[in-house]
Parts: sequence; C-alpha cells; structure tokens
Amino acid sequence: MTAETDLIKLYSGRILQLASDIPHLGRLDAPMASVKKRSPLCGSTVTVDLDVENGVVTRFGQDVKACALGQAAASVVGGAITGRSLPEVTQARDEMKAMLAGGEVPAAPFDGLEVLKPAADYKNRHASILLTLEASVEAMTQAQQADCA
Repeated sequence: MTAETDLIKLYSGRILQLASDIPHLGRLDAPMASVKKRSPLCGSTVTVDLDVENGVVTRFGQDVKACALGQAAASVVGGAITGRSLPEVTQARDEMKAMLAGGEVPAAPFDGLEVLKPAADYKNRHASILLTLEASVEAMTQAQQADCA
C-alpha cells in the first residue's frame, strides 16, 4: 500500500463528517479567557474562548483554521468540553498525546477522539490534532487564575 493510499484512508468519512460540523464554532463576546495556538509545521491555528464557573467550563467558543484532522479533534472537544473541569481537560490532552504515541484512547467524554487513532503514524499532523485541547487547557488555567484574583 502506498503512502498516498494510507493518507487517503486516514481521512475517513467519520473524520470528514466531524470536520464539517464543529460544535461551538465562533468567538465568544467578552470571554474570561482567550488563547490562540498555532502548529508551526502546518500553520493550523485554533483560538479558544471560554468562561469557567465553579471550576467547570460554562461557555466555549472556537475559531478553527486547521486541516480536517485538527477540525475533527476540535469537533469532538467542542462537543464534550462544557461542564468539564481543568483536571478532566488536562487528562484528555495527556491521553490524546499518549494515544498518538500508540497508547489507549482518551476516556469518556473525550473518547470520540478515537477516530484520530490512525493519525498516530503521521507525526506531522499531531500538533494540529492537539491544538484545541492545548488551547483549552491554557485558557481554563487563565480563567481560573482570573477568577481567583
């Protein structure tokens, strides 16, 4: 099987479906925190806006300019992040990194990221896939620090 055929298989129908229907797409007005992350390798960017109350995400918005894999990851995260705590989102990020290194699928409610397991063989795509989780962890940290100040 050629590398091109493998890459075509990577962009499965499920990944393309997720990429075309990203929850919470768009920026929030006056968020508690806003973080933009960029993948230096491919140029994909994700900006996350969110609010945190009582330690959980209450509002979430995202501006996603990424490949289909990054968009699919943003779709799964966007559908699962509301009501989640910083430890839960940090765990999802760490489990996603581990999955891309050959480990297990992230735990629920982020288990939909399993669709990206075939991307483990494409290290040049990992940064794009992780953008939304990375930005979310950083934004949640900032929002909680602002809330405590």
